[in-house]
Amino acid sequence: MSITAEKAQRVSGSAPRRGRGRWMSWLVAALIAAWAVVRVFGLERGSFLTQLMTLTPYALVVGVVVAVVLAVRRRAAAVPALAACVALAAVVLPRAFADPLTARGPALKVLSINLFSRADAESVVSLVREFDPDVFSALELAPETVRRLDEAGLDTLMPYRVLQPAWGATGSGLFAKHPLTELKGLFTPIGHHMPAATVTLPSGAQAQVVAIHPNPPLGRMATEWNASLAAMPPPSPDVVRVLAGDFNASIDHSALRGLLGKGYIDAAETAGKGLTPTWPHGRLIPPLITIDHVLADRRVGVARVEVRDVPRTDHRAVFAELRLP
Repeated sequence: MSITAEKAQRVSGSAPRRGRGRWMSWLVAALIAAWAVVRVFGLERGSFLTQLMTLTPYALVVGVVVAVVLAVRRRAAAVPALAACVALAAVVLPRAFADPLTARGPALKVLSINLFSRADAESVVSLVREFDPDVFSALELAPETVRRLDEAGLDTLMPYRVLQPAWGATGSGLFAKHPLTELKGLFTPIGHHMPAATVTLPSGAQAQVVAIHPNPPLGRMATEWNASLAAMPPPSPDVVRVLAGDFNASIDHSALRGLLGKGYIDAAETAGKGLTPTWPHGRLIPPLITIDHVLADRRVGVARVEVRDVPRTDHRAVFAELRLP
């Protein structure tokens, strides 16, 4: 074979490879851009896209890597990827920066844990002793779990309670160290039990707390999950209202942002800890997504948020020290 013919063969062989590389570059850039469009405009529909949105912070990381690689090899394709990264960064990164504390009134300390019906009672009570919460929102609360918690000392630390325990994921309850008055008819829960109560603090200040736990957006339950978040009570102009629990939703879900838009703030986001994952815990993989929240009336200040591991449950505990207006 002549040198000219050999060169022509190499050129013809490299042309399809260049074509495939260009096609793949544009495909990856389009996928990152599509993710950004769905997230920014709240276009997720159905179970798959809804679940996918919880991974948006990781999509930002992947998008940055893709944009850098494309900038070196396929500059034209890097443009939409870079634009998508800017859009994703604008909605993700603010969660890592704390807002200044505004309200400086009486403290309201709230602890929330999805107990998975079998969380280690001694560890839970140890957290109660450490954080000294006024109210403890307990999700997936079984009758046996209540008994174990009381045996570990919770009945002494938090004698007031409004409980709706049940086997499986349905049960929920509110424990408090100050008097509780059950609220009936505040809203119609969709999914699991979601008791609500008014807590009266020693200062005389009052706040309403709701234990939140909708079904997860899996399969056909995605429609019910959307309806559950939409049905949750808005803030009240007369009393501070706090929603605490396992929302099975992250801030990257338009349904949760719709609830926040009614007049709530997310305590972890306000404290600069909105990217701290809460689920799954205690498995082969570390916690990946943030679906446990303490939401409060936007008039409330957030002094402190802590996220802690709890043995024998797949959720992490969320503690928020709030300041009432």
